[in-house]
Amino acid sequence: MSMNRIILLMVLLFVIEGAVMPWIIPAGFGHRIIPHFVFVMVIFSGLYSRRHLALILGVSFGMLQDIVYFGHLLGINAFIMGLMGYFTGVLLERRRSTIMMAISVIGFACLLYDSVIYFVYSVFRITNESYAWALIDHILPSLFLQLAFALACYVPVRKLFEGQNGVKPENDDE
Repeated sequence: MSMNRIILLMVLLFVIEGAVMPWIIPAGFGHRIIPHFVFVMVIFSGLYSRRHLALILGVSFGMLQDIVYFGHLLGINAFIMGLMGYFTGVLLERRRSTIMMAISVIGFACLLYDSVIYFVYSVFRITNESYAWALIDHILPSLFLQLAFALACYVPVRKLFEGQNGVKPENDDE
């Protein structure tokens, strides 16, 4: 039952980041702030659930994102999202993640995700802008939105993924 809730939540976030967020983001920042709420959920699944679940969720929702939103290179978001979710699960599978570690990992993963997409686009000459311009123009503003989202939904998402995994959450003194 919990896996159905996770998939339903991610589909809802996919719709929110594509249909609702363009209405909420101010007009001057519309092309600068790009929400990646589904990617944040993939990283949460790598942190608090199984790494294979993060890989499957990342590849499937990344491919959905490639098909619906981005037509430049089919599969780049699926590959990077799945790989980042899997590596997050591999690197932190034996450690107990606190809120600061989770926010730090999500921030670094979002920065790396957008940077890798930029560099792949620059290799295939889809973009001609410099990395410094991309970092200031849309990577960092989007990073702050992802971090605010991760901080706002940390507790319910952690309980959802730990409940799906069958692990009892320990009491934190955070």
